[in-house]
Amino acid sequence: MSLLGNLLWLICGGLVSGIGWLAAGALWCVTVAGIPIGMQCLKLARLSFVPFGKEVVYEGGAVSFLVNVIWFLVSGIELALVNFIFGVLLCATVIGLPFGMQCFKIAKLALAPFGAQVERK
Repeated sequence: MSLLGNLLWLICGGLVSGIGWLAAGALWCVTVAGIPIGMQCLKLARLSFVPFGKEVVYEGGAVSFLVNVIWFLVSGIELALVNFIFGVLLCATVIGLPFGMQCFKIAKLALAPFGAQVERK
């Protein structure tokens, strides 16, 4: 079931979301100091491309908090806003409701991705 959901997800906004994460990761990897942040973005791009069957577990400490603050100001707002808008549009129909919920999950992750682990259900 998750395979079908992930295929439909790519059509209903997942492709745009994943490309956004890939672009953010590529931009962060331009500098040496940004490589750890860029690598986290690339890991989260995988979640954005195939979110069904996965859940996000939030952990972290002081370093994660500091990096999340920098992330929020530089890249987090834009990625969260795109996913939130897609979520609202998809939740307008009953058929799009599961996809909208995935958009909201990714939007929450876009605000504070560091310290978050993606696990299979």
